Amino acid sequence: MKNLFSLAIACLFLFGCQSTLLSQKSHPQREIYHEGDHASVEEINQALLVDGAIDVMHPVADIDINLSDDVVEPSNDIWQRIRSQLTFKIPQNRRVVNQRNWYVNHQRYLDRVAKRSEPFIYYIVEQLEKNNMPIELTLLPIVESAFDPFAYSHGRASGMWQFVPGTGKRFGMKQNWWYDGRRDVIASTQGAIKYLKYLHKYFNNDWLLALAAYNSGEGRVQKAVRKNKKKHLPIDFWSLSLPKETRAYVPKLLALADIIKRPDDFNVKLFRIENKEVIAQIDIKSQLDLAKAAQLAQLPLAELQRLNPGFNRWATAPKGPHYLLLPKSKIEKFTQKLNKLKTKDRLSWQRYKIKNGDSLSVIANKFHTSTALIRKLNNIKGNQIRTGKHLLIPVATASLDYYVFSQNQRLVKKQNRKHSGYKIIHKVKSGDTFWDLAKAYKVSARNIAKWNGMAPRDTLKLGKKLVIWQKPAKNTMKSSNSIEQAVVRNITYKVRRGDSFARIADKFNIHIRDIERWNKISRRNYLQPGQLLKLSVDVTNSI
Repeated sequence: MKNLFSLAIACLFLFGCQSTLLSQKSHPQREIYHEGDHASVEEINQALLVDGAIDVMHPVADIDINLSDDVVEPSNDIWQRIRSQLTFKIPQNRRVVNQRNWYVNHQRYLDRVAKRSEPFIYYIVEQLEKNNMPIELTLLPIVESAFDPFAYSHGRASGMWQFVPGTGKRFGMKQNWWYDGRRDVIASTQGAIKYLKYLHKYFNNDWLLALAAYNSGEGRVQKAVRKNKKKHLPIDFWSLSLPKETRAYVPKLLALADIIKRPDDFNVKLFRIENKEVIAQIDIKSQLDLAKAAQLAQLPLAELQRLNPGFNRWATAPKGPHYLLLPKSKIEKFTQKLNKLKTKDRLSWQRYKIKNGDSLSVIANKFHTSTALIRKLNNIKGNQIRTGKHLLIPVATASLDYYVFSQNQRLVKKQNRKHSGYKIIHKVKSGDTFWDLAKAYKVSARNIAKWNGMAPRDTLKLGKKLVIWQKPAKNTMKSSNSIEQAVVRNITYKVRRGDSFARIADKFNIHIRDIERWNKISRRNYLQPGQLLKLSVDVTNSI
């Protein structure tokens, strides 16, 4: 409340001030995201698990995070620490050997996953040791998500530990417009430990059954156990009739443990990760713009977002969690600078005059914020607002295309990815379902979901624009949904106040790099209200 009161005072001070949202002079030079700095889509797509059971719907390029300049000694790496505590018995049966052979034959995959795990694996090992849990569980995020905190599966599971929404909430992971704890490394690791402890107890201290249940649910595994009991058959994991994905799931973990235990036997070289803490958690007290946080920490914004993947938007969540993960080497200076930062400077603000036809939801969408926060900051009860009155709106410090790992930016990148055939934009109408759209467009529901960063069981929101890729077909009759090939038109777009490269690219479903190429400009520069841009856009569905 104290921070909120201070914020309110700062807000009053700002009411008479002109917005500086996009003023280049008001902000120092920021780190810019360059696509060339990342691994290619093709490289990331090679990081699929052996039988394709886990469908990572948000493959993202790795970022090399400079956590330490020290040389890693072979005797003091994290794998040696893990190796010394391995306890699971690893049967050399066909199911384990097949999985192990795949990993052994994909050294590049193992290297890529290890690099991705580097900022987080020490923390996971520490937490497992603290809770007296098997050290083999450190390898579970490899099986679940290839250590990708942005992974989103066909079953609606999200994050490094792959929690579905209900189980995530059950084990303490907040999920709202601003934040998804399933992707937060701290929250999801703590939740995974709680869930695995529960499953271990539920299955009478049998870790293999607990792991199987982590994958397919305790109900399904318990049903298989009861079935075998009735037939007087063994009830160990290897004897149960389980789904194909689950039958491969536990052997994957055991295969990885076997490789860690004796890498020389399989001619595998483990990417060295130093056995020491390289990131630390810092309390930031209240909401903070991520671009401002990156500036204080002297980190590229993309790097800060990769360390803090739980935040969906351009700032941390208003109601918390109020912490960030940062490289330990940055903590001291970041803390000093944060302590000097005035409350009013934690976010940027814009004074907005309410117009005819405005509603809180319309205004919130316009400024990429939430109605709840606008209500809170302007002492509004309910949804009633009056034309002509002013609202104080929190807005992103930097142009939105800088926040490359925010939910919106990841979706734009996903929808702009090229596939075979031609692209159709479908605007969701009342009654639309994935099944209906799949039937109308003659594609699979799973593919429609995949092209749009969703899961087939996700709810379709009215007005949402979906990308659908169709293969050309001769003499194809139009359905009742009026399926059409994309029609491209050249238009001139007048930049509006608050526009950014990302917002325009999202609005017209085009690439930022194309906007740069068509207009011979760079995303490094801010767009100015009134500036004219040449765009080539798909007008098939009247964007």
